Amino acid sequence: MKKKLTLSISIAVLILIASLIGGSLYMLDYSLRPENRGKNLETSFEFMRSRYPHLCPWLDSLQQQHALRDTFITAPDGIRMHAYYARASHPTRKTAIIVHGYTDNAIRMLHIGYLYNRDLDFNILLPDLRYSGLTEGDAFQMGWLDRKDVIQWIHTAPALFGDSLQAVVHGISMGAATTMMVSGEQLPPYIDCFVEDCGYTSVWDQFKKELKSQFGLPAFPLLYTASWLCQLQNGWNFQEASALKQVARCHQPMFFIHGDKDDFVPTWMVYQLYNAKPQPKQLWIVEGADHATSYLHERETYTQKVKAFVDRYVR
Repeated sequence: MKKKLTLSISIAVLILIASLIGGSLYMLDYSLRPENRGKNLETSFEFMRSRYPHLCPWLDSLQQQHALRDTFITAPDGIRMHAYYARASHPTRKTAIIVHGYTDNAIRMLHIGYLYNRDLDFNILLPDLRYSGLTEGDAFQMGWLDRKDVIQWIHTAPALFGDSLQAVVHGISMGAATTMMVSGEQLPPYIDCFVEDCGYTSVWDQFKKELKSQFGLPAFPLLYTASWLCQLQNGWNFQEASALKQVARCHQPMFFIHGDKDDFVPTWMVYQLYNAKPQPKQLWIVEGADHATSYLHERETYTQKVKAFVDRYVR
């Protein structure tokens, strides 16, 4: 009888462990390898022309003059990475490095490219993050590994635009989290400031929120085991991938933007990020904007506020 009980308990424990690992692997695939619109370049261009019709003359001009160019570099782990770049209408050292969000690509950041290149006459560099656009990779890295790739692009920028450049890094959503994660690292002196638009505090916080809102599940135990498996698969875990910790180490100026109707990356996150960041810093809560739509809702004000902020530091 005792042996049967021990055997039953052992089987139950093994089933529980197998279920937990299976659920964690599903969560990783669901989160890091979702259906990825960022791999479809043609529909991405169509989407941008439809959503932001004011881009069309500028984009047509760039394409007709072959001024929106491709460039490739290779990461230390062998991943071939792609970016688009375009120079300003006249030689300038003012440059914007623009970072896209989750399931997006560089093309889907061309509205911010327009802001800098057409409205402010900056050079622009728009990388495709891993598993996006023309960049290789088999999973999203949620900004943490991407921060190293963006830093590599930052070091590449002088070869494209000249050695005396001065630059801003501007990201939206996962790209904003990436931007903040970059900001806490040692960077070349030509990075003058950052603009983050609706980035999350940490991968842990974002996945915890999604686990609850989409599946009604608590963080324990699934998030813990999924984080451990992510460490094994990708070399990083959810806890360490923290924009909150990185902005606390950043002393360059940062402009925080967030919609007050954002329920994907909840608006409360931006207050934690803003409070963690040392001065100088600026915060704008955009009334009526949900996730990643602040520019769409308030294009003129968005442009004016970004210009006023960037002009103070990128000279």
